[in-house]
Amino acid sequence: MSDLQHTELNRKIALVTGAGSGIGRAVALGLLSDGFTVVVAGRRQEPLDQLVATAAADGGEALAVATDVRDPRSVDALFAQIADKYGRLDVVFNNAGVNAPAVPMDELPVETWLNVIDTNVTGVFLCARAAFGLMRKQVPQGGRIINNGSISAHTPRPFTSPYTASKHAVTGLTKSIALDGRAFNIVCSQIDIGNALTDLSQRMKKGVLQADGHIAPEPMMDVGHVADAVRHMAALPLSTNILTMTIMASNMPFAGRG
Repeated sequence: MSDLQHTELNRKIALVTGAGSGIGRAVALGLLSDGFTVVVAGRRQEPLDQLVATAAADGGEALAVATDVRDPRSVDALFAQIADKYGRLDVVFNNAGVNAPAVPMDELPVETWLNVIDTNVTGVFLCARAAFGLMRKQVPQGGRIINNGSISAHTPRPFTSPYTASKHAVTGLTKSIALDGRAFNIVCSQIDIGNALTDLSQRMKKGVLQADGHIAPEPMMDVGHVADAVRHMAALPLSTNILTMTIMASNMPFAGRG
């Protein structure tokens, strides 16, 4: 076997959805630092291209693919590119997700509900489905799928029925994939994140609606710790799995919500 063939055989390929910002970007950069070649997917091309440039400047390799995880054709096109360029996929971080305004259920437009479910549930299913198919066929067989759940996969915040329902569904999907993947050396994990500081979550430092109806600021944690947790999951051999992990700002009111 030539040195080039040996390098190709040992190269690990990862996919991160919702990679243009926040948790997805932090995880993509972390996996790159661990030597993965990382496919970064998201709806906006520009931040993905910036991530690819950052990776190249640090000696890493990333591939940007604009993708709408709600659209089966878009997901199929993403995985066709992965299969064509790399021939395999070792790790998927299903991170793409959206939230909805915190309003009473009767004030929530049905279209908003559908967008959350289409993104957070169907999007995870479509990407996991395509990854499962590729991982079954590749040699060596197998791989790891990591789904981004949420603290809300355990208990809700006020007026978050679409998001909470979607993340409970992700938990069921994670466990089903973990079971169904056994015959094909495919493992599935879920990371439930609480109060990681990103551009989108900055508002939580100013105040968030609590279960008793008052507004209170909440402690936040560095998003880099989430990336480190996902990197740990990704580095495990396929004979070992962290089925579910909760990582959170230590003093956030999650335990008190239960």
